[in-house]
Amino acid sequence: MRGRKPKPTHLKLVSGNAGKRPLNKAEPKHALSIPTPPAELSDDAKMEWGRVAERLYRAGTLSEVDRSPLAAYCQAYGRWIQAERALSRAAAANPETGGLLVETTNGNAIQNPLVGIANKAASDMVRYAAEFGMTPSARSRIKAEGQAPGDEADQFFG
Repeated sequence: MRGRKPKPTHLKLVSGNAGKRPLNKAEPKHALSIPTPPAELSDDAKMEWGRVAERLYRAGTLSEVDRSPLAAYCQAYGRWIQAERALSRAAAANPETGGLLVETTNGNAIQNPLVGIANKAASDMVRYAAEFGMTPSARSRIKAEGQAPGDEADQFFG
């Protein structure tokens, strides 16, 4: 299916139904809850889970069925952090290239594979984060009425 993803009905109610299209009254509703993190998450991913799960719950955007997408976000975050740490160590070992280049067995300089891993993980992380309204552009489409200004629930990053 092509085109934009449909906006959930509860977001249309909060932000307005600009297209005046009929609302989906049969849309499934899931009880808000904080799911338990999968044991397979890396330590960094578990720390990120702990950082965002409560905030997403208080913002009204987390239920038990969101466990897998949240795990995917957290694991992408953990992979990104791990790759960035390794790049920092490579930069310390080779300040001339900043760890961004490595030498092949033939003596040629190529991009450090860690750069690609970090970039892919960061891209995945931002894509998953948008699904939960954790990016500035995703939040700009939602009017969170009833939330106090500066409420911790809308301070996802910081």
